[in-house]
Parts: sequence; structure tokens; C-alpha cells
Amino acid sequence: MEGNAALSWDGSAPPSGRTETSRTVDAGPLALRITAVGSGTAPAVTVTEAAVPGVLLVEAAADAPDVRLRIEWQLPCTGATGYWTPGTDSRWLPPSWALPREASLPKGAPVGSLVGSGDAALCTFAVGELVRPVTIGEGAVEETGRYSWWVEQDGPRLALRLDLSGRHFADTVRESAAWWGTLAPTRPVPDRAFEPVFCTWYALHLAMTSADVERLAELAAPLGFRSLIVDDGWQTDERTRSYATTGDWQPAPHDFPDFAGHVRRIQALGLTYLLWHAIPFVGDRSGAAERLAGHTLAHLPLLETFLLDPRSATVRAHQVERLAAAVEQHGVDGLKIDFVDTFARRPAPGAAGTASPEADCATVAEGVQKLLAALDARLRATRPDVLVEHRQDYVGPGLWPYATMVRATDCPHNAVENRVRTADLRLTAGPLAVHADPLTWHPRESPEQIAVLLQSVLFATAQVSVDLTAQNAEQLTALAFWLSVMKEHRNLLQRSELRPHRPELAYPVIEARDGARLAFGRYAPLPLRARGAWELLLVANADQDTLVRIEFDRAPGTVDLLVQDCLGGTVARAQTPVGGTELSVRVPTGGLLTLRR
Repeated sequence: MEGNAALSWDGSAPPSGRTETSRTVDAGPLALRITAVGSGTAPAVTVTEAAVPGVLLVEAAADAPDVRLRIEWQLPCTGATGYWTPGTDSRWLPPSWALPREASLPKGAPVGSLVGSGDAALCTFAVGELVRPVTIGEGAVEETGRYSWWVEQDGPRLALRLDLSGRHFADTVRESAAWWGTLAPTRPVPDRAFEPVFCTWYALHLAMTSADVERLAELAAPLGFRSLIVDDGWQTDERTRSYATTGDWQPAPHDFPDFAGHVRRIQALGLTYLLWHAIPFVGDRSGAAERLAGHTLAHLPLLETFLLDPRSATVRAHQVERLAAAVEQHGVDGLKIDFVDTFARRPAPGAAGTASPEADCATVAEGVQKLLAALDARLRATRPDVLVEHRQDYVGPGLWPYATMVRATDCPHNAVENRVRTADLRLTAGPLAVHADPLTWHPRESPEQIAVLLQSVLFATAQVSVDLTAQNAEQLTALAFWLSVMKEHRNLLQRSELRPHRPELAYPVIEARDGARLAFGRYAPLPLRARGAWELLLVANADQDTLVRIEFDRAPGTVDLLVQDCLGGTVARAQTPVGGTELSVRVPTGGLLTLRR
């Protein structure tokens, strides 16, 4: 069916308000409406069934470049328990009239999943776009009890992957990310990206000197940390949380008088050195602010900095030169690149800023890609195995070639949020190592709770940021024990098939499987279901309820059982016959249960 569409399916005016020509296409259980906005000709549409039953690939094409394509679809909102997006902000079902979200290379990812009972995906979608902005509308239609989606993008082509297979939502999201990986090349990530990191931010904030950093590094290395991130503060003698001095990217001469020597001393401890940079900023009190004044998108007064226009070759040349100096001149092993998502911020009306007159691409997202690609080429020319950290909310597939790890956004002291964010990132990170936001705690925190914090990010690379000089022996023992568990089982915990369960309840159970090896993170007093054959089974108990119950498909027979407390001490060790399909074991909070067959 074709024709000029005056109204959208829910009776409201079209999102664009422009001339539209639509075509409706049957796609299995769905009817898709595909619209060319700004065109008098209906778009061509191809629907292909993928190898996995229930997965459809939809491709729409218009006859002119200056159009905007939109695809709409709906499903009955029956049995829905939550709505998953990579933003992690909420798992509630948004109403259809909620503001749409935008995903592009600097921020977000064009994917979402309507989740039903049993964690089954009622519908998971992903848009085949790596760089340019995609606008996404999604939500429950209160008048009809249906769930509606629409996705829009400028340009003559739009590709959509729909998964209606009813499988576990995590499997469908992960496979959507794998589909992105077929659209552009990816590169291998060094093993070092998956090893624990000590970060200076929560431990020192801006009040740091080279001596402070080296003292912490000397304590961190024997505990099992393999990388150090020196965060904000190395480039300024100021102590307030301002970005007014960003942009020059020179070591603070008083606090870091011999920066290259300082880096070498850290590396001699066996630690890889990464250095923080805020790539979109040129601060009000920086020397670079005057030189780049004609190439900014906005002024951010609360942060005391300008937001640079990455479409400018002048901006890109300056930022690449200054950031590459960390590797080329100071000898660091990698960069923590912060605030990329700020490029996607829409300036407030009347905000100061002068967009670059030399902009050489249409969108800011394309400018960000040019900037990161140029920086990546420069860094790898000096250090092919360079490490680069990105952070939520810049998590899309277009960034995979320019990073080696992606970190959960700031959530200090929040074990639940860190757990949810790292699990979400694991589903869409592709080849990248997923890192926790640095764990931090009060100097008098109990060893059990420190273990719980580490268990909350068991399925990611741990980052920690505390004053190690203020920790007692038991606190350090708990930290070292759980870092050793993460090291011993790194492939199972970080590189295997991950299934976080019950997204609407903030993942009270997380499961990982690597062949015959199985691991659970238990964050609520729920039974664990060990499906299929296994030879090794790990349970990290982060809940106050110490009675861990495991249900099996079939009786496992005699197992070697080991229970350890939060310090790694042995609580119980035995060969235990399990003749039935259930096993209950007391595991202390912050402790570990290991079963072997």
C-alpha cells in the first residue's frame, strides 16, 4: 500500500511536518511503514530473513539524496516487563509521547529491546548506522495498548535489524552488536586492556603531584593492578573542579616537574600508564582559547570552557598534536579520552560560540569521527598497541576502531549502578574491554563490603580509586583476593557469553558461560539455574542472604566444593555427592563458591 501520509499511526502529525510519501510492507508478524520525508516518491523496501529464525533485515532506499527516511512499526504491549536501551537511565516502559532520543557516533547507540517475562525479547531493533545521527521514538501507546517505534535518519538509505525470535534479550542485543561489526572493520584489542586498573580520580581528585601518584602506584602493583590512569589534575596547578585550563595539555610544572621521568618510574613497576584528556574542551584560561576562538560550538559557563567544533581542520590539528604529545614526548602507553559525548550536546538558545567557517563535513558526528581517526593514526604510528579508554555515553559501534576499552559512567559508591552499567556495556561493546567506573569506599569500609563492590563488577575489568595508604591489612587482602579471582577466570568473566537477568530489577543475577565453565554473580536471594553441562561453576555471593541455592538440569554427581570468604580464606572444602537436581550451600557475603566436576 502506498500514498501520501498525512498522519502517523497514532493519529498525531508526522514528526517532520514536511511532505511525506509512505509505503506499508508486511514483514512476518509486523507491518512496517517506510516513509521518505521530503520526497514525492515512495521509497524502495527490501525485507530479508536472516539465518536465525525470527530475525529480519529491512533496507529502505529513496530516489534522491536530500531526503529523510523513517521506518515505523508496532506490536501489542502484552507481557512486557521492561524496556532496555544502552543508556541505562531507566528500565520503565516510556510512553509513546516521550521525547525521542538521538544516537550518533559521539553519544548512544541505535538499539533497544522490549523485554517480556522470562527475559524474552518481544522485539529488539538496531539501526545499521555507525556515525550519523539517528532519531528514535519508542514507547507504549496508551490509547491502543500497543508498543510503537519509529527511527529516522537523513539520507537516501536506512537499514534496520529486527529480532522477533523471542530469545533471551541479552542474546538478541549482543547479536545486534555483532551485526554492526559486519558493517565496518574492527581491530584486535590488546590483552592488557582487560587487566585491572588503578585510577587517581576518586583517590586524589585534582590535588596530585608526581610523588603522590608514584606512592599509590608502588602500592597498587603488588595487589594485582596492571595499569594506572592519571586523571584530571596533571595539567593544572588549580584545585577547583573547573575545565578552564584544558586545551594546552602541558604537565603542571610545579606538581610534575619531570613528567617523562615520572612516567618511566611508574612503568618500571610493571604498570601501563594512561593519561586523561578532555578532547572537546578548550578552557577559558588556556593559551589555546584565543587561537581557536573562531572554531567553537558553544561556551559552557559552568565548566568554564568552550566546546570545540570538530568539523574544523584547525581544531583537529591542534587536538591531535597536543594529545599525541603524551605518547610521543612523555612516553605514556595510552589515553583516557573524556567527554566525547559533550560534542552531541545541543547548545542552549543564545549560547556563545562561533561555528567554524572551515567546517568540512555536514554533521558534528562526522567531525568527531575525523578527529578520532586522525588521533588514532598518529598514536599508532608511535605505539601500535596504544590503549585508549572511552566512556558511557559514547558507546556506539562507530567508535570501536578508536578505542580499546569503554568505561561505565561516573557512579561513585554505587554498586548497583556500576553492576547495571557494566552489564549493559558488555552487550554492545563489541571487541572492546568493558571497564567499571573506579570503585571507591570510605577508609573504614568493611572487607565484606569491599568484596561486594568488586563482585558488582565481576564481569568487567575492575578499576579502583582509593587512598591505598589508608587501607588496613584486611581491606587490602579482600581487594587482592578478588583481583586474583578476576585474573584466574578472566576469559570466563569478561570474554564469554553474558546473560544479565531481570533488567527491570537491576540484574539481581548475572550469568556468564564459556563452554563448560559457568559463573554467577548473585546480588539478591534468588535461586540460580545452572543449565546444561558444566565442569566448573563459580558463584560470587554479594547478597546478605548466605544460603545459596543452585538448581541443575540433572544430578551432577560428586563435586569438589570450595567455599571461601571475602578474604579468600577457606570456609569449607569437601567432595560432596549431589544426587538430586538442587544444592544449597552457605556462602558468606562477599564470598566465593567453587564447584568442580
